[in-house]
Amino acid sequence: MTNETAQKTAAPEEAHKPSIQSAIPQEELARLTDDIVAALKTVYDPEIPADIYELGLIYKVDIADDRSVAVDMTLTSPNCPAAIELPHMVENAVSSVQGVGPVKVQVVFDPPWDQSRMSEEARLALNLW
Repeated sequence: MTNETAQKTAAPEEAHKPSIQSAIPQEELARLTDDIVAALKTVYDPEIPADIYELGLIYKVDIADDRSVAVDMTLTSPNCPAAIELPHMVENAVSSVQGVGPVKVQVVFDPPWDQSRMSEEARLALNLW
């Protein structure tokens, strides 16, 4: 993380803890963070009835001082049938947030996704207790 970037780890329990190191006013950074998380929660894997945020597919969201946003995400498996469309859906959702600049989405597989990354909400929706 650079001094010019506000980094927010997108794990559900840490979703609303933006970094203090940003030229964006703290209130505005908090609003952007909340709105980005809300936008991410509108994106669903076509094969799973839970949003990608609660599934734990979003690994990192960086909001830079110029309001550009970099998202690191993963897929439930490297062979995911939605591998082409999900990153575009994430880019479109985040881009729709008022005040956000250009959005770049990168698919990563390290660490590999597993069910432990899911929130309680996703576990409940998928009946995985």
